[in-house]
Amino acid sequence: MDFYGLTPDQQVENLRHVAINALPLWGLPEDSKVEPIKYRENSVYKVTTEQHGSFALRVHRSGYHSDNALNSELLWMNALREKGICTPKVISSTRGAYVETVTVDQVPEPRQVDLLEWVNCTPLGTIEEGVDEGSMELYKVAGQLMAKLHNETQEWDIPQGFERQHWDTKGMLSEQALWGCGWEHDDLTDEQRDLIVKARDKAGEVLSSIPKGAGSYGLIHCDFLPENLLVDEQGNIHLIDFDDSGFGYHMFDIATTLFWFLGEDSFDKITDEFLHGYLEEREISEEQIALLPWFLFIRGLVYLGWGHTRKETETAIEMAPLVIGAVTQLATQLLED
Repeated sequence: MDFYGLTPDQQVENLRHVAINALPLWGLPEDSKVEPIKYRENSVYKVTTEQHGSFALRVHRSGYHSDNALNSELLWMNALREKGICTPKVISSTRGAYVETVTVDQVPEPRQVDLLEWVNCTPLGTIEEGVDEGSMELYKVAGQLMAKLHNETQEWDIPQGFERQHWDTKGMLSEQALWGCGWEHDDLTDEQRDLIVKARDKAGEVLSSIPKGAGSYGLIHCDFLPENLLVDEQGNIHLIDFDDSGFGYHMFDIATTLFWFLGEDSFDKITDEFLHGYLEEREISEEQIALLPWFLFIRGLVYLGWGHTRKETETAIEMAPLVIGAVTQLATQLLED
């Protein structure tokens, strides 16, 4: 059967062959324990060895990023780590490369692979299961962490040839949107589609009014979700999964964190805690904060585009009703204001 006709579990097992074949490229034994951890854009495996410890091995989605873009992501992670932000250590292959390419019979295309130090912590939560009451106070710490990331990145001398995508009007609201056109999602009714397109056009005007200066636009994580915020025993938060990172609006980064709490009783509390922490470390104007509903709408529209172009995945199927509901409600409110 064609790889893309397989079930997600079968795809993960086939991609595991890529992971196993990549191990010697990092000097790791092929009999290491290789366990699937997560399957969305990438297939992530925990590699456990007897002598070398544990690692996170990522098998990348075909065609999503160039080698240079992946190298740029990993360079940025290392730069943040050097500045005291907790990110996984990037492990170079035996030939000194961050990214290697592996071909196996079980997967139709060559796949890019990289290796990171395993972070032995507990996720703050997940998209599917949410965040428990006891973890909510950590959102102030999470806000501080995002602000520090934006601060350090603003000061970082970006290397020549650095390549990451842009989460701007073209990348989010145009026919060339990076993840696809959310307003074309198959599950939208004609009425919902018309509403969303009107709000999309207005959102484009809103973005055009925001200068792309260092105070509002720069390198952002773009996936600052509970499952990517790992808490250690001392209460420190470690940030993982920079796969979606790129240049974008700081408010879009904030909206990404808050979007999945829309409609929850905890939304206002988490928003207040997160912004409180952020503002302790970095200034952001009241005018920008007032645009949070627009950035929540844009974030939802980007997720709809993701679901539209990856409609075969379990995640896209499960998230569609929730995202459509949130986006249409936001569009209605924003157009009424």
